[in-house]
Amino acid sequence: MGILKIWKPVMTAATCLMLLSCAAQKRLEDLSSRSVSATLSISGDAGDGIPETGKEEIEIPDTIEVHEFDGRTVILMNAVMDENGEMVATDVIKAATVTARFRNVAERHGKVDLSFTITVPEDMQYSDWQLRFRPYMAIMGDTLSLDPVMVTGAEYRKAQLKGYQRYERFLKSIVTDSSAFINIRLLELFLERNMPRLYAFRNDSTAVSEEEFRSSFGVTEEEAVRHYTNLLRTQANGRRIARKGKMFSRLVKSPIVTEGLRLDTIIRDPSGAFAYEYTQSVRSRPGLKKVDIILTGKAYMEDRCIYTMPCPEALTFYISSLSTLTDDSERFLTRVVERKAEANTACYIDFGSGSHTVDEDLGNNRTEIHRIKDNLASLLENREFDLDSIVVTASASPEGDAAYNERLSGQRAEAITDYFGAWMDRYADSLARESGVFISEDGKESVMQGRTVEMTSRSGGENWRMLEALVASDTVMTVQDKEIFAGLMPISDIDSREKALGKLPFYGHLRQHVYPRLRTVKFNFHLHRKGMIKDTVHTTEPDTAYMNGIQAIKDRDYERAVTLLRPYADYNTAVAYMSLDYNASALAILEGLEKTDRVNYLLAVLYGRKGEYEKAAAHYISACRQNRGMIHRGNLDPEIAALKRIYDIDKQITGNGYDD
Repeated sequence: MGILKIWKPVMTAATCLMLLSCAAQKRLEDLSSRSVSATLSISGDAGDGIPETGKEEIEIPDTIEVHEFDGRTVILMNAVMDENGEMVATDVIKAATVTARFRNVAERHGKVDLSFTITVPEDMQYSDWQLRFRPYMAIMGDTLSLDPVMVTGAEYRKAQLKGYQRYERFLKSIVTDSSAFINIRLLELFLERNMPRLYAFRNDSTAVSEEEFRSSFGVTEEEAVRHYTNLLRTQANGRRIARKGKMFSRLVKSPIVTEGLRLDTIIRDPSGAFAYEYTQSVRSRPGLKKVDIILTGKAYMEDRCIYTMPCPEALTFYISSLSTLTDDSERFLTRVVERKAEANTACYIDFGSGSHTVDEDLGNNRTEIHRIKDNLASLLENREFDLDSIVVTASASPEGDAAYNERLSGQRAEAITDYFGAWMDRYADSLARESGVFISEDGKESVMQGRTVEMTSRSGGENWRMLEALVASDTVMTVQDKEIFAGLMPISDIDSREKALGKLPFYGHLRQHVYPRLRTVKFNFHLHRKGMIKDTVHTTEPDTAYMNGIQAIKDRDYERAVTLLRPYADYNTAVAYMSLDYNASALAILEGLEKTDRVNYLLAVLYGRKGEYEKAAAHYISACRQNRGMIHRGNLDPEIAALKRIYDIDKQITGNGYDD
């Protein structure tokens, strides 16, 4: 079995070679002997750190003079060392082909752009071949397949199109109209001779029922039609329909792929290597540090794989993110806690005309009373606050005498105060009993007494203020109606005002739909915090909104981070701004902060983005003086890496007091 397993691929390859022409066999033997394959390389401009906008206009000076913030001056040159050990400025011509197998790329806007080049050598570009390349992305333990790239020879595409043409001819041979197989002339003769009346309806068969047809001739209409149908041709046509799928596979040996494809280019006249710049955007995620790109490739001839290319060396992209520069220091805020607190609610309790007796069965009173009892119970059982007092204010609608409404409102407020006061006493006592028995030092037992809550009743009189608010928001009254109503409000005598209002055409609407909402009972609750003696206490607690903003940066949710951190306008806010390329906003914040190592580093990145290389270098050098770890960090961000690559900063500043 082991020998068979070893020889199986060899036999398969040998079989493929036997099926190919001599010329094709020689091609394969040559490619196999030299292990020819496409190459995978990092695109020359990928992550170069030079701003995308106006790259052509930005002039990179050969020499810059950096004035550090401590007064020292450093000369940075695009230089090489001569035979005497001196640094000499020189012009460096960038190579056309980048052979590095790894690249530091920066995550921006919550995504990373991975740019690489697939290069196909000229000696693999044959007119009758199709080269199929499939890149794979290894990311955080997963391997994801990317969209394929195809390089198709002109003859190969011509053969593909011929297959489609042959299949099109096959489809045209299928008859779609079943009546084409019926011998219409013989069927008409049959009807004309045997059923003249039915023949008269040959162009409108709806007039002849199936039962009438069968009773007249002993067969159904369907049976008669089938008798005069060419069954052989029908069966042959049916077989063609059933074989459509098989015929497509037989005639179109290499279907043209149009979906899920990054590129399908046709090479008509190979002249040198073919290169395709492939860019894949990846959504960033917490913990993403690197991505590997792997390339597989195969050569096809007549839709048969004739050559599997050796995989080129993988590319590695190291992902840098500004989110790693966040300051994790916890932030606190001071909150002023007041001893006293207030709460209020309103209810609508109906009373009989001229009455101030609380009737639970009137209108919607039972529901409203139950709601108020729930509110009172929650306040009596509250663990944070003690209920000190309640003020009950009853209000009336304007119809009738104002003095009478004033008295009636006071009586109703007093009735409600008595009603709920009695209920609260009973409820407070039940809570005290549930709390258990208190035993004093001398051994005497006593039941805990419920707290007494002071209740005060007040008359609100006619509720004109609420009436004005309801009229302003009313959707039935016109603008003119509201203007007329507003014109009556300056009348100081409220009885005269109400009398004038009663003469207006919209008074009926007010009395029926608006006035009932004015008969309210308002509860104002006065409370204090349990165990608190001072009127105010200042407490310090973690600023959860700020810490959520920092976490949003780490989770790469920069839009949310900016929303949460914008009010603070601090270092972490600048990090969030820079992650979204809000560079001006970030610069305005950082320029006003103390120049720590991280602040200097971020300023170097910002000035690098702007093309202000002297300022970028000055801040980067200062950051490195404050924290040597920034030397390595500078390799991760393309804005700084480009600066270091051009001026070789790490080496050149060593001799200018860098190690002091």
